[in-house]
Amino acid sequence: MAHFIVADRKTDYLLPPSLDDWLNQDHLARFIVDVIDQLDLSKLIQQYAGRGSKAYHPATLLAILVYGYATGIFSSRRLEQ
Repeated sequence: MAHFIVADRKTDYLLPPSLDDWLNQDHLARFIVDVIDQLDLSKLIQQYAGRGSKAYHPATLLAILVYGYATGIFSSRRLEQ
């Protein structure tokens, strides 16, 4: 896992609150992350070439895409916002 940027959802931030303060326990985003964490993404991870800067883990990116689709956001620019 050294090739990926680690997404630590339990980390407190210096200025904004932690993710636990932002999202209720029953929030859709938490459900999606739980489902994505149960998927076998090994074939997707194997496709990573490992060149250049560290990348975000495919599970993180997939969760963002699924959350966007579930909430009606299909544009990558809108997802970034």
